[in-house]
Amino acid sequence: MYTLYGKKGSGSATTQVALELIGVSYRVIETASWEPNDAFSELLKVNPLGQIPTLVLPDGGVLSESAAILIHLGLAHPESGLLPRDPSARAQAVRGMVFIAANCYAAISIIDFPERWCADADNDDVVKDRIRAGTRVRLHKHWEMFADLFPARPYLSGEALGALDIHAAVVSKWSGTRKHVEEHRPDFHAALMRIEAHPKIAAVFAQHWPKS
Repeated sequence: MYTLYGKKGSGSATTQVALELIGVSYRVIETASWEPNDAFSELLKVNPLGQIPTLVLPDGGVLSESAAILIHLGLAHPESGLLPRDPSARAQAVRGMVFIAANCYAAISIIDFPERWCADADNDDVVKDRIRAGTRVRLHKHWEMFADLFPARPYLSGEALGALDIHAAVVSKWSGTRKHVEEHRPDFHAALMRIEAHPKIAAVFAQHWPKS
């Protein structure tokens, strides 16, 4: 059985969707650095950074970083379709996931915790707001680039839903990205809506982001 350390409304939704698509047994342990509980010390033992998602594999191995987890699961379960079978398409799916991790996810981390990236900014809200504003502009520009580089056909992974779709659908939910791409990259926004409507994704998203 897989063990997933995660939190509702977080990036752990990517791993949970992937596990659902594969159809394997897993359990979720709810914890996060911003809401530490008794399980957080357990998470730190397997991942000293305290990141979520962290996935403990059936053999006891540990994986962190959403893109790495998705790529591993796609390689370990080729029948799942998480990664395209065609080598060229698979290469582009891997490129897309790493693009999101390196450029989009990284920017969101700065927006969430600007004080980590500027000395003596802990108690300076003006500085933190300036960091957030500049980073958000850059984040939205990165998503515009992504939309241009990875057009949906009808999914980002090709004819069938895959790991790249999952990653984009989750990470694009934060920092005003959806509103921005709806205006500036409407085809990409439509693709995100199509991805979210997939039954497996919709079921997990309903747990993480329940509609009021």
